[in-house]
Amino acid sequence: MMPHHNAYASAIPLPVYSTDPGVHADLARSERDRGNGLAAAAHDVAAEALVLREDEPARAALALYNVATGYLMTGDMTSAAPWYRLALTLDPELVIAHQNLAAVCQRLGLYGEAEAHRNAAYSRQRVFVEPCSTAPHRLLLLCTGQEGNIPFDALVPSHRCHRIKYFIDRAGRAEDHTLPEFDLVFNVIGEPDVAAPLGERIREFAERCGRPVLNQPAAVARCARERLPDLLDGIADVVVAPCIRIARPEGYADGFAARLEDAGIHFPVLVRPIATHGGEGLELHQDLASLGRTLHHSAQPHYLTRFIDTRSADGHYRKYRMIFVDRKPYPYHAAISRGWLVHYFSADMLAHPWKIAEEQRFLEDPARVLGKRAMAALCAIGMRLDLDFGGIDFTLLADERILVFEANATMLVHYERSDGPLAHKNESVGRIAAAFDALQKKVVARARAAGRHARQGCAPG
Repeated sequence: MMPHHNAYASAIPLPVYSTDPGVHADLARSERDRGNGLAAAAHDVAAEALVLREDEPARAALALYNVATGYLMTGDMTSAAPWYRLALTLDPELVIAHQNLAAVCQRLGLYGEAEAHRNAAYSRQRVFVEPCSTAPHRLLLLCTGQEGNIPFDALVPSHRCHRIKYFIDRAGRAEDHTLPEFDLVFNVIGEPDVAAPLGERIREFAERCGRPVLNQPAAVARCARERLPDLLDGIADVVVAPCIRIARPEGYADGFAARLEDAGIHFPVLVRPIATHGGEGLELHQDLASLGRTLHHSAQPHYLTRFIDTRSADGHYRKYRMIFVDRKPYPYHAAISRGWLVHYFSADMLAHPWKIAEEQRFLEDPARVLGKRAMAALCAIGMRLDLDFGGIDFTLLADERILVFEANATMLVHYERSDGPLAHKNESVGRIAAAFDALQKKVVARARAAGRHARQGCAPG
């Protein structure tokens, strides 16, 4: 790699790629000799694209964007970033590169650069139309330029859905009236902490757009972590640990301990920054002094939750995920780990065939694994959340009650490689996607029928 100065590079420990095609041709040969076929192919594409840069800079930039996006799809953010930067060196107007690089930088902790690329993207464009001629209706996805959107590609894939992505947080109200025609709105701003500052704007759009809206903003807001215990209160066989939000982490001595006590939060305590998922920033603290040290070094609001040890008799921790579509639960995955912080990617599932076998039993028949009481509780939770799409992470306690970790709209659902070791999950994902497809068709048909009645001077039935 040969350093090359460009406007998007910054003093961070990530590579900066040359715009010299000869350099990339040499790197391709070197990577191929080392047996790194993916990197070699990336540099081959770069060498060819950079030859075109003088005559067709936009085409060359798009080729480099595709290389970057290939790395992004594998989760390799560190490799994706320099390729996006190189693409933007060739075409600073490539909005989709700014969008993706903003997300990459956010994940890498490069918050200033992430915001710069968000501004670059959404100052240029806020509406993105992805047409599909075979789609039964036109779906408007109400998005935010910040992280906090529901991952929607498995639910409404672009190859069979006509998608209009509208980044409402960057758009003025006048732009609402210039949108392309749409039949249905899916509010994918699913993270309550991100949605809160936009609450009035989203509610106003939902009320005035004249189309059905999936995931009403009020339902999303009720799923904030500190509101969940009250929201689910009274549902039989459901436990939700007490949780409070600390808006300004300061003053940990006098009133702070009393506030924890009043909330029913006893040590150990879980602390996490707001608007985070996947265990990002999550810590377990055994005492007030330790907790205070963490909060003292951060100006960001945090959630504090009482830790409940949910270790099973076999010494493992289990986390189940169910997805709610139209308020009905569908199994998505089960993760089994030796550690209390259970996430599928860190649970070492593939190294233990018995874990995969247990997950398969859950996916095939969750009622058999969880029991009738737990399934009834989950159905009641789905109704109480009142989300068109959402989900819940939970575990089964020894007394057969369920302990809710979180329940909200931001739950990730995605397909696995059909030839990969996790292909057994795809049937469950397919059921979830089919249910969401059926929900959309039902809602659109109902709205169209109501529209016909209105035109005929009749009240909708």
